[in-house]
Amino acid sequence: MTELQQPTESPLLEVAGLETHFPIRKGLLRRQVGTVRAVDGVNLEVTAGEVFGFLGPNGAGKSTTVRILTTLLKPSAGSASVAGYDIETEADAVRRSIGVALQDAAIDPLMTGTELLRLQAVLYGIPRNAQHERAGELLERVGLSAAGDRRVGTYSGGMRRRLDLALALIHEPSVLFLDEPTTGLDPMSRMSLWEEIRRLNNDGTTVLLTTQYLEEADQLADRVAIIDNGKIVREGRPEALKTDVGAPTLLISVADDHVEPAREVLAQFGEARPTAEGTLGVGLTQGAGDVSNVVRALDAKGIVVEHLELRAPSLDDVFAEATGHRLEGAS
Repeated sequence: MTELQQPTESPLLEVAGLETHFPIRKGLLRRQVGTVRAVDGVNLEVTAGEVFGFLGPNGAGKSTTVRILTTLLKPSAGSASVAGYDIETEADAVRRSIGVALQDAAIDPLMTGTELLRLQAVLYGIPRNAQHERAGELLERVGLSAAGDRRVGTYSGGMRRRLDLALALIHEPSVLFLDEPTTGLDPMSRMSLWEEIRRLNNDGTTVLLTTQYLEEADQLADRVAIIDNGKIVREGRPEALKTDVGAPTLLISVADDHVEPAREVLAQFGEARPTAEGTLGVGLTQGAGDVSNVVRALDAKGIVVEHLELRAPSLDDVFAEATGHRLEGAS
């Protein structure tokens, strides 16, 4: 991980008041009955050399924001510049400056990895004598040299994601957009892709990474913006955001008929925190030392604790504090 650089006078990526609205259409008549504001007043600055994490649940507006910044969608309001170019008036220059790996990228399964990379090189105007060399370098970089002459239809999910990353890098972009690059991958493939993202960043590539995985944002990002319902609800360094939450979270499970009495006991020790269904949580105002006091108080009320867990503040706690609910899949 590179050391976070101080903001420059001209951020590499700058977003102000970005909004977009999608029509809701119903039935065969396609009658417009309202609008969904998928991105609602997003403001961001990303400086050169950062890995910037865009964290949020499905449907929060992450992918829509990326599609706007990569010129695939037009905003309804606001402005943005990427690599110094306006996304609307200088869209061609933006596209020449960025690499994009989207989660729903279409890759021809009948072509080989080498053929796809060489085709991508042609599209970016890379000279013929450099195309083969560049393709070979990138296949080696993402660990696909041995599979370069195989049809992509035979690749695993992890191999396809790595090839997609190589395709996004063919023209050596200054800014790389990765839209949920590890969704659906097994743990080993996910860690392999993480290492490649770190290497790219160490080599000077600025990365904007969207993810719904807490650990991914924590592991890779110098800074994160947490988005929910189209709005950014928190932004900063992961450690600073977690520190701001303060108190650790005590999670307990009790029998159904003891839920309300247990909730009353926990309220004596701090504010309730959103938890997964079937679990109660409290932010311990006095810290971890209060766990024994909580257990004694529950015991005095005849409440049997089936499970108890103490967690240090996490990005999920940051998200929960800001929105009142937890990320999908977070426990």
